Amino acid sequence: MLLSERRKRYRQVLEGNVCVHPASVFDAMSARMAVSLGFEVGMFAGSIASGTVLGAPDLVVLTLTEFADQIRRIARGSDLPIMVDADHGYGNALNVMRTVEELETSGVAARTSEDTVLPTPFGRQGEGLVSIEEMLGKLRGAVAARVPCAVGASLKRKSASRRTRKLVSMRSFWQGLARVQRSRQCTGLLACPCC
Repeated sequence: MLLSERRKRYRQVLEGNVCVHPASVFDAMSARMAVSLGFEVGMFAGSIASGTVLGAPDLVVLTLTEFADQIRRIARGSDLPIMVDADHGYGNALNVMRTVEELETSGVAARTSEDTVLPTPFGRQGEGLVSIEEMLGKLRGAVAARVPCAVGASLKRKSASRRTRKLVSMRSFWQGLARVQRSRQCTGLLACPCC
């Protein structure tokens, strides 16, 4: 199946009015099994990738090349539209552009990105967030690098929403409000008018 067809099928699922649970896939056989069980979408997460490719926990040491190669294997073995967790995009805005290009040519229908600082600096407790300016740069890079009309710039909106609620609940109301306002400003950057 052509990559554009996978993206169209993924878009149809997003436009539907039911909640769809993706199958967790990690290789071509698991993707084929997901199709035979009736799943409409597959999800290849970073933690699953680390376990499958490295046989190790998700310590954010899996390279983009290793990740993309495994996605190619999954996509070659099945027509299932695959959504992937691209973690933090493997670096800064330029790295995010390269990540989008690699993942789209690997066969993904969509990808998610995080606003977390990865890898976590040594000795630091909990999750840190990149600055709003850095994340905006990453988002702009992702949009600039995607193939026209690709669904590949899907973002972790739920994650951003959860993080914003967490900021507000931690009495960081003004930080949360600023994130919401910046998110609204970015909405125009993320739309693909021809999809």
